[in-house]
Amino acid sequence: MLIAIAMFSVASAWAQAPLTLTEAQRRAVERSRQLVAQDSAITASREMAVAAGQLPDPVATLGINNLPIDTADRFSLTRDFMTMRSVGVMQEFTRGEKRDARAERFEREAEKSLAEKDVSLAAIQRDTALAWLDRYYAEAMQTVISEQSRQAQLEIEAAESGYRAGRGNLADLLAARNALVLLEDRASEVGRKVSSAKISLARWIGNDADAPLAGKPAIDTIRLDPSTLETDLAHHPELAVLARKEDVASAEVRVAQTNKKADWSVGLMYSQRGPAFSNMVSVNVSVPLQWDQKNRQDRELAAKLAMLDQARAEREDMLRAHVAETRAMINEWKNDRERSARYAREVLPLATERSEATSGAYRGAKASITDVLLARRSELDVRVQALQLEMDTARLWAQLNFLFPDGDAAPHTGVTHVKDPR
Repeated sequence: MLIAIAMFSVASAWAQAPLTLTEAQRRAVERSRQLVAQDSAITASREMAVAAGQLPDPVATLGINNLPIDTADRFSLTRDFMTMRSVGVMQEFTRGEKRDARAERFEREAEKSLAEKDVSLAAIQRDTALAWLDRYYAEAMQTVISEQSRQAQLEIEAAESGYRAGRGNLADLLAARNALVLLEDRASEVGRKVSSAKISLARWIGNDADAPLAGKPAIDTIRLDPSTLETDLAHHPELAVLARKEDVASAEVRVAQTNKKADWSVGLMYSQRGPAFSNMVSVNVSVPLQWDQKNRQDRELAAKLAMLDQARAEREDMLRAHVAETRAMINEWKNDRERSARYAREVLPLATERSEATSGAYRGAKASITDVLLARRSELDVRVQALQLEMDTARLWAQLNFLFPDGDAAPHTGVTHVKDPR
């Protein structure tokens, strides 16, 4: 009984353990079916690579040749010397270099699927991080508004006391009550955002989305160095997919080149005739006549070369686009961090001091309740703006930090952890 109680307590404690961002990403990766689909695609391509490297299946033939259909020998299998019952086998001997090229083409497809798996992994980690951060900051805003609501309730009580004592008027009391109603409305809106954020997070980690969240990650560090950005982004998963696509196109070029050499087929046939005649063996060799290579094999090769050029150009263009987009995101992230620091260092303390000074003046009958409410509303707006700015910074951090999959795949990206120089 005691063991059962202890186990239940441990399970309860585990269920209530704060959910870190890293743990949420780990659960999202474990739960993902997209990664399972990518694994299946990799397996399929590798299986096809083995199959493509084999000789074609031999062809068995059965037949009756030269069967009479009229005269006294019609439909006889033994009386006419030309009638034969035949059994044979034919084998196409595909060139080894052609089979190797076809197998290599599917191996490159497997590598492309592996790169696509890294794209999916990075997307899962990034989108999970964004959902986690959305919920974290929505709940932080909920806390701020809750604190302001408690202050508004105290101000209503003070306005009621002043009104009963004849120091205030009904307008002040109504203004205080109106401020509380507005805060309740904002709390309802933020509550909706919290619910929406939990739904988004549940899409990635399931029922664990309701678990309490741990502290936010350090959003002042990214795994990108602006000075080597172009080199680092050359290993971006989406660019890696295009590089593997280029490899597939290159393999298809080699397949087209090998198709310019025809494959030979050899057939062996044993023919049985009537008992009065000799049985026979036939050997046949066949080869396609590539009499119009200029319009068939050469054009196929030209098409594959054009597709290779297309894949190369697409990869180079995407690299330029990623570098420009990422530089813009890094600049925006740095700017938002500077603004967040300014809010924390100057704007928030000033708004808080103003609220406290106005409240003190109100208690000393040197300010009206309207002044207090305006100061409180200004403080609330500043605190919400600060949280929104920090949230925007955190979302940029997530998009930058998870351009590459985190974990075992990260060392292969060639990027390093660099702290913002500021």
